[in-house]
Amino acid sequence: MSLAVLYSCGLQGMHAHEVRVEVHIASGLPAFNVVGLPDAGIRESRERVRSALLCAGYEFPAARITVNLAPADLPKDSGRFDLPIALGLLLASGQLIAYDAGGKPQALQGLSEFVLVGELSLSGAVEPVQAPLLIAAGMLKQWPAKKLILPYVSACLATHVPNLQVLGVQSLRQAAEYLMGQASLPEIIPLPVQPDMASSLCMSDVRGQLFARRALEVAAAGGHSLLMLGTPGVGKTMLAQRLPGLLPDLNAEQTLELAALHSLLSDVLRFTARPPFRSPHHSASVVAIVGGGSRPMPGEISLAHHGVLFMDEFPEFERRALEALREPLEAGVVCIARASGRVEFPAHFQLIAAMNPCPCGWSGHKHRTCRCTPERKQRYQQKISGPILDRIDMQIFLSDTPEQWESAPQGEPSAIIRVRVEKARARQLERQGRLNAALGASGLAVYAQVDAAAEQLLGQAMRRWQWSGRVRHRVLRLARTLADLHESELIQVAHLSEAMSYRQHLGLG
Repeated sequence: MSLAVLYSCGLQGMHAHEVRVEVHIASGLPAFNVVGLPDAGIRESRERVRSALLCAGYEFPAARITVNLAPADLPKDSGRFDLPIALGLLLASGQLIAYDAGGKPQALQGLSEFVLVGELSLSGAVEPVQAPLLIAAGMLKQWPAKKLILPYVSACLATHVPNLQVLGVQSLRQAAEYLMGQASLPEIIPLPVQPDMASSLCMSDVRGQLFARRALEVAAAGGHSLLMLGTPGVGKTMLAQRLPGLLPDLNAEQTLELAALHSLLSDVLRFTARPPFRSPHHSASVVAIVGGGSRPMPGEISLAHHGVLFMDEFPEFERRALEALREPLEAGVVCIARASGRVEFPAHFQLIAAMNPCPCGWSGHKHRTCRCTPERKQRYQQKISGPILDRIDMQIFLSDTPEQWESAPQGEPSAIIRVRVEKARARQLERQGRLNAALGASGLAVYAQVDAAAEQLLGQAMRRWQWSGRVRHRVLRLARTLADLHESELIQVAHLSEAMSYRQHLGLG
């Protein structure tokens, strides 16, 4: 045949989409054209495919060759289309054929059942591709009945995706002979998963700061964001680093999604049930925080998906980076738009921020004198805009620790607090299918019922502090979490009062 059609897989962010590889051979002056919005890496596949075919013992057609990667309006990148292009050339030139029982040649059948992904070396070997786990996870969602053919090393990674048939090839000739029914493929041995050696820090290390410890437990129980303000050395970073130890383990689906996301940036496969903890430096750029680039890649907020994003020295981050947190905090997803298309990355993270009360850090300290002028202090605090503050559920001030803090008894260990957190989260998921921090207005109207006294108290607080409707909803979410910690179906005055204590007026914004 002069036309061959095979199927491959493209990536846009976390989304895998089917790519139809059409190869046509026509008479005319020798030429090799690739169309369908290919990038430079795909255009260079002409030379890789030519050399791979010759080294594998096949003929390269001396004709006019046209390769179309459909759909044509989606940008394509990387060399993962080399293998289907080369096999398509063999099909279209009649070099890839099957034989019946009588030895008569016949057309290959069932090629539409395969999705082929692989980059070719000049020798005809099939090289590993980027993000095989993400490709396999995308196939499982969209085409679970198809067979995925990958380079052998990549297949050993992709086989960790359950309920998907993954095959591994080591060379172009091996792939061709398998499709013709002349050879079998080696058994896939799953690549060992590198264990996560990081251990969670324990809350028992924190002495004193009972109010902050309680706030951290509430934040963990409902998935709430938290801003801690206090002088240097008061324990803000120490508390934030211990939050992951209070969170439940990720389920199998979340673990797979997180491993697939991280596979975009690293070839080292890590399956861990512990929520991630990301702590970017305050000099990080907007792209590093949010994601982006000419070929969009995930940023810190996506790498903290299902986990914690800790931003120490919060006002020192670039203003544009802080403002870019607005939409992800609300929607749980970040959209990166470029002229070539739009990419989405998941960003369900729990924001924990810490900052000093002033540039020198000693405003309000009992024994140290602040050297900042009122104007300088105001400029520093106003780096945090009102819209960002509105989106942070809990805002607390950490007081100085007493002088005898070393002799104070150890607090509750993380394991005991974690049991309470898991019970509260289980109540939320059973009742509404999501954590309280993700409840919308309609969900609050159904699940955050308050008694008359609590409703009156909330109205007084809104008038006194001029809270917006968004702040009212956040206080209700906090109160709902406190009610869940106390195993109460109705939000009572005590729950609402404690929730309002976590919205302290810090003079920011």
